[in-house]
Amino acid sequence: MASPLSILTPATPATPAGPARPSLVTVAELFKPITWFPPMWAFGCGVVASGQPLQGRWWIVLVGLLLAGPLVCATSQAVNDWFDRHVDAINEPHRPIPSGRMPGRWGLSIAIAWTLLSLLVALVLGSWGFGAAAIGLALAWAYSAPPLRLKRNGWWGNAACSLSYEGLAWCTGAAVMAAGAMPHPRSMLLALLYSVGAHGIMTLNDFKAIEGDRRMGIGSLPVRLGVGGAARVACGVMLLPQLVVVGLLGLWGAPLQAAAVAGLVVTQALMMRRFLADPRAQALWYSGFGVPVFVTGMMVSAFALRFGAGGA
Repeated sequence: MASPLSILTPATPATPAGPARPSLVTVAELFKPITWFPPMWAFGCGVVASGQPLQGRWWIVLVGLLLAGPLVCATSQAVNDWFDRHVDAINEPHRPIPSGRMPGRWGLSIAIAWTLLSLLVALVLGSWGFGAAAIGLALAWAYSAPPLRLKRNGWWGNAACSLSYEGLAWCTGAAVMAAGAMPHPRSMLLALLYSVGAHGIMTLNDFKAIEGDRRMGIGSLPVRLGVGGAARVACGVMLLPQLVVVGLLGLWGAPLQAAAVAGLVVTQALMMRRFLADPRAQALWYSGFGVPVFVTGMMVSAFALRFGAGGA
């Protein structure tokens, strides 16, 4: 495992045959745009759940989406790839840093620069937006970087990611739409429940990296619990909070939305049968088809708050 001093150690030195600096395409690959969707979607859910009109606030939504995805989330990806370069050399050597397409300390420099840029843009959204961005960035660094390196423990690391990607983004969307007021308790409760569910989603990403994680001392849930145990835990963690959401929506006078979320839960449970049959082979499949069903329930729940179940 890398020591704190390895922060300053070049990941892959430039060679006469290699690039002296990364291309824009390589930088974009480092930022992994496909990962921006969850926090941007959660921010949008918070905007919807706030119950506030969009007239005159479109710029807030656009800046918030920019901050949630291309800035804060992109920063977390850059930070993770820098501190995971030794693990990636085993699991995914084609990635920008271990492949040498991003030589020297470019990965670290980009992570630091994007952190500062994210904080600068967050100032536009006021105290709530800036505070949320600061917390999200702190969690991103704590997740990947020593001495904390929360990802060494799959329980803590996945919790940091899920809270940042889902709950924090949702609450930020609701708060900035309400001019910095505290989101409604019901909105915050739904954000928390979907964050818990997202913990299981984060576990899906760990099945592809079991060998490298085991060799480098990363205690992901598949490493700690075994493939079958981690798969069952991930499914339970995804389903149980959604069942609570169904019950709450019913209690809050939104039976149609409760029924819709219940249908989405049943759909996920049926899809999980294929995932549980072969978790390592089917984790990517479930991420592509099951996770969209999960996040659809988030938006249905947000609309329930906007129309009759109590908004922010």
